[in-house]
Amino acid sequence: MTQHSHAHDDAHGKASLGPLLCWAVVFADIGSSIYYVPGILYSNVGGLAGFFVLLTMIIFVLLTLKYAEVSSRFPEGGGVVSVAAQGIHTWVGALGGMFILVSYFLTSAISCLSAIQYLSVVFPSLLPYALFITIGVLVLLGILNWIGISESAKVSLIAALVAFGGDLVVLFIVFTHISFQDAWQLFMGAFQQKGLTTTSLLVGFAGAFLAFSGLESISQLSPVMKAPRKKVISIALLLVVLTIGITSPLLTTLSTLLQPEAAGNEVLSTQLISLLGGHWGSTIVQQGVAISASLILIFAGNTAIIGAYHVFLALSRMDFLPAIILQRNRLRNTPHFSIALAAGIPILVLLIANGQINMLGDMYAFGLLGAFSITCLGLDIIRFREWRAARQHPEFARKHKLLKLAATMKITPQEAEAKLAAEVAKTPAALRKVRVFLAHWWKRLDFVLGVITTLLVLLAWTIGLFSKPLGTIFGGAVVLLGGGIAIINYMRQGSTLVLPTPLIARAPGSVIAVLGNEAHNQQVIDSALRKASSAQPVVFLYLSSQTLKRSPRPFEIFDPYLEDPKAKEAFSQAEKSARREGVPRQFVYQLATPEKLAHIWRFIRPLEIVLPESLMDEAKEINPDRLRYELTPGGKVAHLIKRW
Repeated sequence: MTQHSHAHDDAHGKASLGPLLCWAVVFADIGSSIYYVPGILYSNVGGLAGFFVLLTMIIFVLLTLKYAEVSSRFPEGGGVVSVAAQGIHTWVGALGGMFILVSYFLTSAISCLSAIQYLSVVFPSLLPYALFITIGVLVLLGILNWIGISESAKVSLIAALVAFGGDLVVLFIVFTHISFQDAWQLFMGAFQQKGLTTTSLLVGFAGAFLAFSGLESISQLSPVMKAPRKKVISIALLLVVLTIGITSPLLTTLSTLLQPEAAGNEVLSTQLISLLGGHWGSTIVQQGVAISASLILIFAGNTAIIGAYHVFLALSRMDFLPAIILQRNRLRNTPHFSIALAAGIPILVLLIANGQINMLGDMYAFGLLGAFSITCLGLDIIRFREWRAARQHPEFARKHKLLKLAATMKITPQEAEAKLAAEVAKTPAALRKVRVFLAHWWKRLDFVLGVITTLLVLLAWTIGLFSKPLGTIFGGAVVLLGGGIAIINYMRQGSTLVLPTPLIARAPGSVIAVLGNEAHNQQVIDSALRKASSAQPVVFLYLSSQTLKRSPRPFEIFDPYLEDPKAKEAFSQAEKSARREGVPRQFVYQLATPEKLAHIWRFIRPLEIVLPESLMDEAKEINPDRLRYELTPGGKVAHLIKRW
């Protein structure tokens, strides 16, 4: 069943990002971490920094599998906000939004500060004024976003390729001067100098996740990906894993073990990759790496600002934050209040930390690992629900999968079924059995690996809560403040927040209440609730007539429902009435087309459909056993009854 988030690609505008451009945007975020993580990790775990990055790399690979699925499932974007709201609860989605905001704030602060520190390799006179210049850079990025100039994926591709090329040049130069055997002995020597205890193992494991901050970027690119999204996501994340796997563990290990004095120095530890290239290569390499590092770090800082202000906008559209955040200026039509917060809070963080990058690193884990944890947990819950529904209703699950395939391939369900049948007919029976067997066991293995990933990320987050008290205090304060504002705003509005969910199981005996005609919605709601039983839910289906003409932007949570105030008001009415009557309910949002209602009717197999007479055109593909009209003060309400 096509859910509310699967809006037509036409409505979303022309998708533009293929695998390479998606890789560029994500690598420009994750790949920038290598320039500041070695020094921050060295201050905590010494020469074992590279070991812990390599250890956490295993969890990073498992995380990419989960984020690939999140990106595919939620083409409207949103990442942790969407998956937590749908998988756990709407308010948990808001909590996830607060966590990712904490991560974005610190990403902006650390990235821009590191950019200036690397640039001081070329221009040493900048170093004493690094904090003030960083604040100026953040102000400039805020102004550029206010004007409406944000980085394009093509520019990110240039920055990512230059940075990745610089990383490879440094590795090549180092390994032409030392052998792998020497590097191995150096690495083993680190273990002898600092033995691993349980405490140091746990602290290092939790701290090394900082090296992989930015993975969430892939889920924010879904609205602007080319079709089929699943293929684009798979290739892009494979490239991310390969490029990060080649560079991050090796550069962390070499930059700290070959330069222990610099790694322990407050200033030089912020320039380790550039110094590594200069020590084993030349001044040209050192300055080239410094410039490319500055470039990609500023890109990462701007990406965080863009991501943060779009999360602010989404939380405001979900009625968690005041509507003033949605206001746009008349001159540039950009959300100036949201951008001001996204750029201003990192400036405040820098001032609080007095530009101390190790302190900023200690503050980082709370938001990053909190967002990872909620995303993983929400996805596990969604997977489990679908697995249980598939066991109870296998035919529904098959058709649900067929519709998803049709939406991905941009064809009708009938064409998708014919295409699938043709492919099956061409495949030998023995090969089909092998494929079914492998698919069955891969699903089980994928679910188990997903649960293990969730537990490991939760463990890392829990460790960080105690080992990084400063991060817990800062992140907790931001989340509590944001949560308090959300609660006050929610209570002040007096509305009931409802987010639609996909249909994952049949509900025979239920009632579908079709909403969309503002004048008759309450009559339809009341009539459907009178017909409902306590055993089966009322499925409130909103058929929207809105048309979305603009194209989505990168990092925008582009959900048609969040931009449809009439739908939100109708669902709020339905939720209040259903809660008062104690009737179980489900909410589905669709852009109105005649076949949508018929598809939902066939899949759910409800006892009846209740809708206003004015929406009967949407039901022309339905063949009920009986049609009955009910006269209400607001007009006629139709009941389409079917005995399955």
